[in-house]
Parts: sequence; C-alpha cells; structure tokens
Amino acid sequence: MNAQDYIWTDPLPEAVGRAKTVLALDLGTTTGWATRGFDGLITSGTVSFKPSRYDGGGMRYLRFTNWLTEIDRLSGPIAAIYFEEVRRHVGTDAAHVFGGLLAVLTSWGELRGIPYQGVPVGSIKKHATGKGNAPKQAMIDAARARGFSPADDNEADAIAILLWALETRGGLA
Repeated sequence: MNAQDYIWTDPLPEAVGRAKTVLALDLGTTTGWATRGFDGLITSGTVSFKPSRYDGGGMRYLRFTNWLTEIDRLSGPIAAIYFEEVRRHVGTDAAHVFGGLLAVLTSWGELRGIPYQGVPVGSIKKHATGKGNAPKQAMIDAARARGFSPADDNEADAIAILLWALETRGGLA
C-alpha cells in the first residue's frame, strides 16, 4: 500500500466528521505536516519557517499564518488540528519558536472556530512504534512501514500524529 492509497473511512468525532480535512503538525523551524483531505487522501511534507538574515523577529510567524491559511484554502476547510505537545525542549531558542508557532496556531484556530488538540510526545511515539521513548529513526521506520515516504523525522512525526488522531478518534477511542 502506498501513502497515496491510504484512505481513512472510519467516522471521527463530530468536530472532525467524515469527509472533513484534518491537519496534523510537528511544530518547529522545520514544521512537519500531514493532512487527511475531505476526499480521504493523506498527504504530508515539511515546510521551513527559518527567517532570512533580513527578516524581522515576527516574519516566521507571519509566514506560518499565511501557510495555514493557504492549507485551509487548498485542502480545507480544515475541521480539526492536532499537534505534537512538547513539554521539554533541548534549547531555549527551540522553546521560543515552538511557543510562538503554538500561539499563532491556536489563535488562528480560535478565529476560525477550528478545534485543536495537543498530543503528548509519548502517546504519539507509543502509538506509532509501541515505545513511548522511540528515537527519531524508529518514527521514520514506522511511517515507512505504513506505506509513507517521510523526508525526515518532522514529516514522520506529523504522519504519526495524523494516524493517531484518525485511529484513536482523537483520543476518544
């Protein structure tokens, strides 16, 4: 089975509903994303929000806002958003970037009435690999075992988040 052939048909919670677009995100400077479109097709990738040397401090967040709006326009309307809920970061900069992207994501969702939910890292890893502390390569291998071809661990994590949301009905299963 190829990633393009993976079509989810089971019903989801009311907010997500059948034939609705679901977005999953691994937030960071390189953000991994995965969507289950209204047609049931799953697509994924990564997008960089690394600022150029001439950008002001808020440009990465403006680009993220515009990117969310474009995903909603092209693949939406988005019915629900799931994201990796990171509680501990290795560095201060990573924590600041995550916090800024999370603030943009939640305010963007609130303005549009789109429900969003953070998923703990351990829950994602355990669902994907069977181990709550799985390394990055294990997440990539798990996505490949399911028929996907992630470019890196960010995309693999986003795929895992999406599959977790679909297969656990967003934690309601």
